[in-house]
Amino acid sequence: MSKRILIAEDSSVIQNLTKKILSQLQYEISTVKNGQEVLDDLKNNPCDLVLMDIHMPVMDGMECAREIRSSNNEVPIVAITGNANNYSMDDFKEAGINNFLPKPLNYDHMLEMVKTYVGDAG
Repeated sequence: MSKRILIAEDSSVIQNLTKKILSQLQYEISTVKNGQEVLDDLKNNPCDLVLMDIHMPVMDGMECAREIRSSNNEVPIVAITGNANNYSMDDFKEAGINNFLPKPLNYDHMLEMVKTYVGDAG
């Protein structure tokens, strides 16, 4: 069974590129554009990893991560942020985020991180 990754990103360019790269490696990908959609998706579809933008409409990534953890969901969460300097690793950990990737995304680094948390696709 292939590993399912949920990409939460309001930029369609980043979302589509990330999806294309991970799909080519045989990961099953779902995409959403805001934190509320993440919570709705996770209710019905367990996943192996959430790649989540911090700055999204409706509900930001920090609040969304707290909501995920409040439901005792232990899925690994990797934040994607253009403002990494505004947060410390302690801020991310407090919200329940396991790690982060700065923007602009280094896709080689992203793949390493995905493999760290979920292993190979299938």
